[in-house]
Amino acid sequence: MATKTIITFHDDLDGTEAHQTVSFSVEGTSYEIDLSDAHAEQLRSALGPYAAAARGVKGTRKTRSPQPENEKVRAWAKENGIHVASRGAVSRKVVELYRSRS
Repeated sequence: MATKTIITFHDDLDGTEAHQTVSFSVEGTSYEIDLSDAHAEQLRSALGPYAAAARGVKGTRKTRSPQPENEKVRAWAKENGIHVASRGAVSRKVVELYRSRS
């Protein structure tokens, strides 16, 4: 017997289907939020004027060592119908789901 696991992400604002995870930082605290495309655009639009007026900060960002399993996680996510970007960080939720499978 074959088993197929379907994982869906829900928009953290209204519970509808989420299409992406958006990361941002405010006053030294980093956040991630799962959002629909519409809500992600609203967030980016709201932050846009502030980001445009702000100055970039170099050298203070904490860097994480590359996660060697990212490619495995991406492949697993794709096989299971989970949208992940082809570059950049893989959301913590997807990595946790990958690690918890068995």
